[in-house]
Amino acid sequence: MKYITILFIILWTLPVLAVENIAQHLQNISVTIKSVGKYGGGGTGSGVIVTREVQTSDENSDKQTVNFIWTASHVVKNLRTVRKVIGDKGQEQQIVEFRDAKLVKELVEKGRKVGQVEMDAKVIKYSDSENGEDLALLMVRKRNFVTASATFHLNDDVVPIGTQLFHVGSLLGQAGANSMTTGIMSQVGRVLSLGSGDGVIFDQTTATAFPGSSGGGVFFATGDNQGKYLGMLVRGAGEGFNLIVPIRRMHRWAKANGVEWALNAEIPTPTLAAILSMKNEDPGIKKHSSRASEANIKDNPFPFLLQYPIKIKQEIHLRPLLGVKPWIGKVEDYDFPIMTDWYGRGHSDYINVPHRLRFDLTTRDGLSNTK
Repeated sequence: MKYITILFIILWTLPVLAVENIAQHLQNISVTIKSVGKYGGGGTGSGVIVTREVQTSDENSDKQTVNFIWTASHVVKNLRTVRKVIGDKGQEQQIVEFRDAKLVKELVEKGRKVGQVEMDAKVIKYSDSENGEDLALLMVRKRNFVTASATFHLNDDVVPIGTQLFHVGSLLGQAGANSMTTGIMSQVGRVLSLGSGDGVIFDQTTATAFPGSSGGGVFFATGDNQGKYLGMLVRGAGEGFNLIVPIRRMHRWAKANGVEWALNAEIPTPTLAAILSMKNEDPGIKKHSSRASEANIKDNPFPFLLQYPIKIKQEIHLRPLLGVKPWIGKVEDYDFPIMTDWYGRGHSDYINVPHRLRFDLTTRDGLSNTK
């Protein structure tokens, strides 16, 4: 009887230990991504670390530990600039360039945040959010930042509906960095009418997400207690209805654009010199008018989950969507995280805040939100 009791205890605790191991691994490979454009502004999203040993060049066989980050392209879109130059034959050419993103990793010891580190990250591959795959691959400029690395679900099997999933993202921005949520795979193969093609495929999850979740990984448990990456959370319509860029879509795009090595560790990684010489933008992006793009976004019921901080110095009225009594507060010279409208622009006067969100409106005198 004693042995049966011991066996029961072991079997009961194994799933708990497995989740704890997965949780720690996902914390190690998840980061916050901040983008500040040329003229200020920007947003906050999430990303997942991939670590590779990279040879310096064909002539130099020295290897370095290099960290790469998978995130959503709309997280870093405002870092993109285009300038015109005159080519050798007098023709006008456009050069696409990206400012560096900021990677932020929080440090926690003994149950308390003790600080954070911030690194610059170079955009090495980018696919437009509306007329591409909404994917971006970044390279951390500091070498050997971390040794942890994500592993990816690369076989042809679609993860079944009902599978338990884990999401780690910067919910509501840096304030919620590396928040872990759970849910299930609630549907696969959703098709949104984006761009000018025949639609874009997403999978659907109930894992909770907020603005700031964009670019964060979605994982499922594996036998090695590490958790496998099965997609990137990018859009949402509510706490239990969020959309993932599935790994099968990411894999096809990575193969077509010469970065499959950033998903599959068995694929040889190019030299650092070759990586730095890559064209950073997906050549398949089609030109489109901003008006058509805005109309496309407006008609889409699944906005990006990107967090936009703004500075305001005025009284604001928060007007919930579902008829809940408004909250009134005063903010003076504070960064205030807000939702955005369908066009991705932040409101600075009246803000529509879904009833599920609660904001702390603080002043120099402390908490001052009222109902």
